[in-house]
Amino acid sequence: MEDLDITEVARRAGVPASTLRFYEEKGLISSIGRRGLRRLFEPGVLERLALIAMGQAAGFSLDELASMFGPDGQPRIDRRLLAAKAEELDRTLRELRAMRDGLRHAAACRAPSHMECPTFRRLLRAAASGAMGARKKAPRRPRS
Repeated sequence: MEDLDITEVARRAGVPASTLRFYEEKGLISSIGRRGLRRLFEPGVLERLALIAMGQAAGFSLDELASMFGPDGQPRIDRRLLAAKAEELDRTLRELRAMRDGLRHAAACRAPSHMECPTFRRLLRAAASGAMGARKKAPRRPRS
């Protein structure tokens, strides 16, 4: 298969050319030259872009994804990193299920007001404490 220019890679991968240039700047992909003013890529870049898209969908940062490719451009995926991300996703799923269940309860609750519902009040306390992932703790300011 012949080399692909940036327009063709963008079309096939479903990403804008600006994203491809950014990925190249970050070291995630590399062009092999130019045809006029357009960057050229080997056809294998499409598989690499698919790996990047899958990694981003799983929540990996671009820096984490960059570390998953060796100097030769071949995937070098750290299985421990994958396992850690799977655990993180499990935690997120648990939090989302709890939120979903709380919303369903609040929608169907027969209490005169949500503030009178013990379950809803328990959910409020959990949200206030950050247990539901809704709040991030603010950084502490140094004391003067």
